[in-house]
Amino acid sequence: MNSNETRTLLDEFRSFDKGGYLDLGHPLLNRIAESFVKAAGIGAIHAVTREAYFTTIDGTKVNNGGLPPEITGSKKHRFPDLKGETNRKSLEALVKNTGKESLQWGLAAGMYSGLTYGLKEARGTHDWKNSAVAGAITGVALALTSEDSSHEQIVQSAITGAAVSTAANLLSGIF
Repeated sequence: MNSNETRTLLDEFRSFDKGGYLDLGHPLLNRIAESFVKAAGIGAIHAVTREAYFTTIDGTKVNNGGLPPEITGSKKHRFPDLKGETNRKSLEALVKNTGKESLQWGLAAGMYSGLTYGLKEARGTHDWKNSAVAGAITGVALALTSEDSSHEQIVQSAITGAAVSTAANLLSGIF
């Protein structure tokens, strides 16, 4: 019996941290694909749990309990075809919209990860400037995927992406 046959599931999970679970032949491709898969999974979980929460609140007819109107108003559901019913249309809408949101999360993470890697390779260093540029470009890409993106929204997303990624880079050295 060789060492591959005696590995446990825990050993498999530990190996993810060492080299990743995808090997596409180039570190840039591996990094983009792994970031995409991880973030897409998180996006799907986020979309489903958010909708489950709002469906539960609607089903119990609970008083809003002091929640702000933007949460309790008519736009609280990101999935407009879902009505809290157990019909086929609602299930199809949930699957379709969860897929769309997970794709957006995955694309954003893959794009950001690929940009930071590429900038690190091109400039020879990884610093806050790489994070700022990658965050700004990723913010623009996310703004462009929304249904009604305006010039102001695109600029705001670029600034927010740059600020958040720069702050994360700077704070990672402190903590």
